[in-house]
Amino acid sequence: MIHRSVVTRVIVLGLAMLLLATSASHSAQSRIALVVGNSAYTNVPALPNPANDAADVSQSLQRLGFNVTTVTDAKFDAFRQALIEFGRAARGADMAVVFFAGHGVEIAGENWLLPVDVEMKNDLDADTEALSLRSAMLAVSNAKRFGLVILDACRNNPFADKTRGIRPSPVTDAGLAPVEPNGNVLVAYAARDGTTARDGTGRNSPYTTALLRHIETAGLEVEFLFRNVRDDVMSATDDEQQPFVYGSLSRRAIYLAGEPSPAEQAATKQANAAPAVAAAPAPVASVIDPALVGTWEIMVPGDRGMSRWIWRIMGDGTYAFHAEGRRPAPAHEGTIAAMNGHWSLHASRGLNGHADGGSYEVRDATAVITGKLGTGYWKRSLQ
Repeated sequence: MIHRSVVTRVIVLGLAMLLLATSASHSAQSRIALVVGNSAYTNVPALPNPANDAADVSQSLQRLGFNVTTVTDAKFDAFRQALIEFGRAARGADMAVVFFAGHGVEIAGENWLLPVDVEMKNDLDADTEALSLRSAMLAVSNAKRFGLVILDACRNNPFADKTRGIRPSPVTDAGLAPVEPNGNVLVAYAARDGTTARDGTGRNSPYTTALLRHIETAGLEVEFLFRNVRDDVMSATDDEQQPFVYGSLSRRAIYLAGEPSPAEQAATKQANAAPAVAAAPAPVASVIDPALVGTWEIMVPGDRGMSRWIWRIMGDGTYAFHAEGRRPAPAHEGTIAAMNGHWSLHASRGLNGHADGGSYEVRDATAVITGKLGTGYWKRSLQ
């Protein structure tokens, strides 16, 4: 006879193993990705790079902990089924990413991703021979925290001269149309709407090359990731190809390759903490990015003409602001903290009690500053 305590231990062990298996399954599904690379088109010119792009992006996402489904040279049925299954899986995921490399076209304001067996004798065939970008956006929107669609598409349009236009606005050769994602969804184009992307002469396209260079950088917030990609692509294409990102995220930072180190988080937390209200500026122990120290200016339009707004940021954590021109903006002084792409300030003189904060990125003599008034491109001043 088996002793009752032995049976109890077996049951407990079995339950523990089941819980571990369930937990592992949930963890694997918390970040999912569908990667599609279509190179071997049968009825239009083939593309040399998409299959390579998909293989390399898949490996990169796997290293980042994504459960990746990779589809290469997908025909319509396989492409459609993969997207359906991915959309269902995304409902239980924290993050969902779709990467597509291949031919993409815009027809009457709608964007389409093309399988390798597409024929498209006329523009209406897109409804039954291609997958809409909208369906990929809906699939990733099922994720609980963040959805992302990355398109290294529209490298050229093989149907601009082949198809017979039936819709009022048939197929064009002017790139993809802009999109407006809802919720916490971003859509990243290799080339902004109305333009085409290069395929490249190496293993990967210029866009995927830049993406692979930055996507596994730990502590790089997702919007800054795509800013880095943008700059690399523009540099590699002599400013002829400008990547673009569509969508608007909440204030919660999102990292594909992990959050910043504890030291970086502490510095960011200090940068985001607004100093206490003071009657007059006082010395502060503030964290200041040396790249921001100096004088910056921006031209601001108004009803009565342009104004010049000027900031002086000192290394001791104080700042002074004044405006010149016809758009009124009160001069004020106070304290500022800035580090790791985040800034905050508190005015203590001239605009007492005013506080602001946001993100920043310094690009040589230009600083991209985002705050309560939106995003502005400040230039380093010589005064």
